[in-house]
Amino acid sequence: ATSIDAAPTCLLTYSLQQRRHTLPASEFRNLTPQDAISVFEIEREAFISVSGECPLTLDEVLNFLGQCPELSLGWFEEGQLVAFIIGSGWDKERLSQEAMTQHVPDSSTVHIHVLSVHRHCRQQGKGSIILWRYLQYVSCMPGLRRALLICEDFLVPFYLKAGFKEIGPSAITVSNMHFQEMEYTLSGQAYSRRNSDC
Repeated sequence: ATSIDAAPTCLLTYSLQQRRHTLPASEFRNLTPQDAISVFEIEREAFISVSGECPLTLDEVLNFLGQCPELSLGWFEEGQLVAFIIGSGWDKERLSQEAMTQHVPDSSTVHIHVLSVHRHCRQQGKGSIILWRYLQYVSCMPGLRRALLICEDFLVPFYLKAGFKEIGPSAITVSNMHFQEMEYTLSGQAYSRRNSDC
């Protein structure tokens, strides 16, 4: 009787181990509304400690992941979200306050709202890697010509190193915080598109 009672436990253990090994070690994919809680927890921890403000509320995360999931990218390791970017479409030359909450479909600009890395994965280059992957990914999207974002002054060198150009001070303010607006040109990527998996 003891061996029969032990059998289900052994099968369960084997099944869990087998399942764990079927998860990809590292996967990049678009985010879905089902990822919103994980996204918001990582975002909140990353930004509240630095600036006291989250770029996006949970409702805004859900809104963008519902309206334009194709403009998001999550990096998962063994099924766990470790880094992400959320973007939306924008149709004006510069970002304005309404760009913070609106998605404009079929536009030539992607507004990068937030790039965040899980606290246990920081200082490993993951922010640079996901940004590079995201820019390569959106470069393959028909009609997109550029990416815009706003950031605090201390992040300007990070984005310059990634190929962004500084446009100047942003008109957007959040809780008396001021930002720089940055632009990345996506056009001229024809060679990359021909020789990539686009």
